[in-house]
Amino acid sequence: MNAASPLRLAIEGMRCAGCVASVETALRGVAGVAEANVNFADHTAEVRGAVAALTLIAAVEKAGYRASEIVDEEAAEREKQATEKIRYRALLRKSVFALIVAVPALAFGFPAMLGGAMPHTLMHWGSPVLALLTLAVMLYSGPQFFTGAWKSLRNRAATMDTLIALGMGAAWGYSVAVTVAPAWFPAGAAEPFWDVIPVVIGLVVLGQALEMRARGRTSEAVQRLIGLRPKTARVVRAGQEIDIPLSEVRVGDTVRVRPGEKIPVDGAVIEGSSRVDESMLTGEPMPVEKQPGSEVSGGTLNKNGTLLFTATRVGKDTALSRIVEMVRQAQGAKPAIGRIADRVAAWFVPVVLVIAAIAFIVWFSLGPEPRLNHAMVAAVTVLVIACPCALGLATPMSVMVGVGKAAEYGILIRNGDALQLTGQLTTVVLDKTGTVTLGKPAVTALVPADGWSEEELLRVAASLETGSEHPLAEAIVAAANARGYTLSSPQAFQAVAGQGVQGVVDGRTIHFGNARFMEHAEVATETLQDQAHQLAGQAATPMFLAVDGQLAGIIAVADPVKPDSQAAIARLRALGIKVVMLTGDNAATAEAVARQVGIDSVHAEVLPQDKDKQVAALIAQGEKTGMVGDGINDAPALARADVGFAIGSGTDVAIEAADVTLMSGSLHGMANAVAISRATVRNIRQNLFGAFIYNTLGIPVAAGVLYPAFGLLLNPMIAGAAMAMSSVTVVSNAGRLRWFRP
Repeated sequence: MNAASPLRLAIEGMRCAGCVASVETALRGVAGVAEANVNFADHTAEVRGAVAALTLIAAVEKAGYRASEIVDEEAAEREKQATEKIRYRALLRKSVFALIVAVPALAFGFPAMLGGAMPHTLMHWGSPVLALLTLAVMLYSGPQFFTGAWKSLRNRAATMDTLIALGMGAAWGYSVAVTVAPAWFPAGAAEPFWDVIPVVIGLVVLGQALEMRARGRTSEAVQRLIGLRPKTARVVRAGQEIDIPLSEVRVGDTVRVRPGEKIPVDGAVIEGSSRVDESMLTGEPMPVEKQPGSEVSGGTLNKNGTLLFTATRVGKDTALSRIVEMVRQAQGAKPAIGRIADRVAAWFVPVVLVIAAIAFIVWFSLGPEPRLNHAMVAAVTVLVIACPCALGLATPMSVMVGVGKAAEYGILIRNGDALQLTGQLTTVVLDKTGTVTLGKPAVTALVPADGWSEEELLRVAASLETGSEHPLAEAIVAAANARGYTLSSPQAFQAVAGQGVQGVVDGRTIHFGNARFMEHAEVATETLQDQAHQLAGQAATPMFLAVDGQLAGIIAVADPVKPDSQAAIARLRALGIKVVMLTGDNAATAEAVARQVGIDSVHAEVLPQDKDKQVAALIAQGEKTGMVGDGINDAPALARADVGFAIGSGTDVAIEAADVTLMSGSLHGMANAVAISRATVRNIRQNLFGAFIYNTLGIPVAAGVLYPAFGLLLNPMIAGAAMAMSSVTVVSNAGRLRWFRP
């Protein structure tokens, strides 16, 4: 294992933030581990470093939990869902049993409701029966709390299980004592707490069941992505088409996809044409035209034609598999804001134990009669209400949903800090070519001189340029081919670097290039100079065509601005973000593009090696800076920025260097990423605030600070219900992100 390929473990037995801290401590204590992060939301751990899986599993088990290596993600997801369904039903059964026992326990707790001499009869017969029933509750409905507490004690740690086990154990032991030897207790203090045990355990276990059910929905994004993979592929072997399992497809296989079928693996089309729905990868709703030479991605949907393609990437190498892995890693990552909960959890439970002890001593020493009863109620209630379940769920639940929501819009977030920082950006730096513009030169204007038509002008220029490999030449030839023109073969072709090309087409001498080239060829261009200047001001490159020494016209080639760049940049500015364009292109072209899309700040003629210096300068000025690029030359700047955004249609190097990948290639993805980041961080803050406030206010009330003024002492049963519902509230609040629309 190396730093680039983390090892993932499935963890069983975690029930709170304290458990997360215990598992992380155990993993980080293993020699060779460079980094270990535990995700409480989906009960997994991700470990980086030079260490074997068996060693990590042994460390987790020594800490009192169960672990297994995740090898096949799809199989692991299926197994996890099946296991959680079984556990959910088991938790419901345990909760129902405890709450059924709670009925007679509550009746015993309020004997006056039954009237007459029943209290004495109940005390004589009811208490021993309830001792056995509540013991059954602890053994059947709540043994996990006691075994968990014992394991954490052995590892010199304290978790939610410690609090519940101490509270319930103390309540049961005290109740048995007052039943067996009531004479040992002061007058009025010999009252058992049978009702507390089944009600608290029943409600806490019910809360865990509801939390598990809601938590399962947060991984829907990954489940949907995995579900996009077809189970089989139709390959051509030995001249015959056969259906084989997806796992048996190999690189180089010829694969056929019919209309309405999902494309099984990545490949290059060799025959046929069709439109392919790639929205699951890019977030873009419009199908993309595919023809021989086009690339197709596994998991996308073939719409209307039949395609024959060669498999180029299979298994874990496909774009979809890489996306699933990136989403998984990001969902397990912790943004800086989430590490607050980790730090708090490390000392939270020990502090609660001290507070519970202080509450008991104060009530027993200074409280009203029956002091022992009041002291027990205060201590048990503090232990029950303080469980840090909500605290442990606050961040990972929101991160899982937020990253999944981003994936729906074709935004792949690589880590937790990128998720948090994206919403804090004050400046976004955009590369021009391929980011603001399409990155593919195209003919944008034809200006024929007198006596020439657009068709003949383009046909002659394209015929000459068939001998050139220059990108502008490719654009001109492509424009002529698109119009169906018949081209001639050039003779005596010659290219003059930085100026133009010349040759003979259909027996005529052709010169094609810039104004300087025309001047050297002694061709007068004055009649079209105004049009040339106008085109240059529109970010186009005007080129003159001369035939036999006479001016035939101008052909303008430009890298067109993406249709949605202006609207996307307007959205970024509306979000309060300053937009800067950085390009190696000349100043006139850069300024023209900037005017078209509404960018005020432009840095032109920047050398590739200096792009990261420009980004560093902005960071030095105190700007939270995001860099958006698509080329290899953008990689240093992407890495330098606070958050790097790679255009997904760009190079693999740019994507690897970036923190966020915009699969659609549209700058709307940038605006969506900012909106989703802000919504996710806002959701995390709400969860953390709720969890902190709940514990901060709940613990003093449970300890009895309101009793002197209001006569209010919180019942452990109410504390149990509140604690259980706090976790459900956090999970439900995180679930609201699923309905967010940027």
